[in-house]
Amino acid sequence: MHIPPALLLQRAETIAAQATPSGNGGVGIIRISGTLVLEIASKLLSKSLSPRTAVYSSFLDEFGETIDSGVAIYFKSPNSYTGEDVLELQGHGGAVVLDMLLRRVLALGARLARAGEFTERAFLNNKLDLAQAEAVADLINSSTEQSVRSAQKSMQGVFSQQIQELVQELIELRVYVEAAIDFVDEEIDFLSDGVVERRLQTLLKRIEEIQAIAQQGRLLRDGMTLVLAGKPNAGKSSLLNALAGHDAAIVTDIAGTTRDVLRERIQLDGMPLHIIDTAGLHESNDVVEQEGIRRARTEMAKADLILLLIDVRESEVETQSILATLPLGVDVIRVYNKIDLLPREPEIVTTENGIVCYVSIKKNLGLDLLTTHLKQFVGFNASAENVFIARRRHLEALKAGHEFVDQALSQLQNSLAGELVAEDLRQAQQHLAEITGEFNSDDLLGKIFSSFCIGK
Repeated sequence: MHIPPALLLQRAETIAAQATPSGNGGVGIIRISGTLVLEIASKLLSKSLSPRTAVYSSFLDEFGETIDSGVAIYFKSPNSYTGEDVLELQGHGGAVVLDMLLRRVLALGARLARAGEFTERAFLNNKLDLAQAEAVADLINSSTEQSVRSAQKSMQGVFSQQIQELVQELIELRVYVEAAIDFVDEEIDFLSDGVVERRLQTLLKRIEEIQAIAQQGRLLRDGMTLVLAGKPNAGKSSLLNALAGHDAAIVTDIAGTTRDVLRERIQLDGMPLHIIDTAGLHESNDVVEQEGIRRARTEMAKADLILLLIDVRESEVETQSILATLPLGVDVIRVYNKIDLLPREPEIVTTENGIVCYVSIKKNLGLDLLTTHLKQFVGFNASAENVFIARRRHLEALKAGHEFVDQALSQLQNSLAGELVAEDLRQAQQHLAEITGEFNSDDLLGKIFSSFCIGK
């Protein structure tokens, strides 16, 4: 594992931070990690410590006066969260008393920890790999019960174990291929005997299986961003309210009620969904409406999916003119609303130009079909088992690994180019190993751990 030099220097320092949220509470915790833990404890506490034994003690200032009283627990290296000596001080949760206690710890030689630095040290000291460390933050930030369970699986190493198995298979294949290159003059052609080809095909299939599970995990973590677009009075705000289950947006018969971006976060059977309601798309001389439409187009460009709301009585010419203005590269589902005015039965149809859904939001017709399709669209399965939490960088690494393995298979089948096969396998191994942190760039760790809360 590559460790940036700056982090090596910082590991020599003792760090401290408040591990409980800011504000007043029944209990507040100060966490300390590093070589000065016992020295700090000898000056701070009124009692001596034994590893993994809770001790009730006074917490003393520089004059020997009591700042607070509570429980102190000492974890001796390497049997601690960070792998270093760790001291946790559990006192009363008042903001002022915790600040006084933290300032006392800092005065005794510790420095204030950066965001995520405790977990970063756990990673650097091989207590966690990088995927497990990221799962710590994902567990803290989980918004659904299923995402909690998935984050726990990642913390327990389920995801990491599968990646390690892929990497090990790549290493073994590299050894086999490079040995074949070394013995190219022998009578037996190791590259044409079918062994490498079969193992590469099996490896591709396994990566694809893990990609599918990781996509589920990414959806549990990040959710899907869904933008509601369309002309004024097409039913965008009504659909937002229907999906949210409450009146999140104002709905009237007056066109142009929504003039800014409205955001709502909901769940569909455990899948987080970020819904963005936007201003109606039309020509306008109103400066405020123009700004609302500009913001609508900005949100559409960043969306995972656009639901284009269309009055079912609208002409196809006008519908096509709006479709032509939507951003390229973003999937669009056309939702024809107000079918109760025709009448027409609710349904979802697959056409040459994409998915078309017929609903009546006012009469609650077809909305169940729409929500079911939204989950199917992103491949979400609420009943999927063994789902681990995953991030976009994990999916990107898996995709790159898959591409290099596929390229290696192509090189083997088309030209038996052993050197090229070996290089593709090396590239695949490196990309997959980035997931657990065996290979990482100098700025990757800082980017990841800076997203953690202070004290974790």
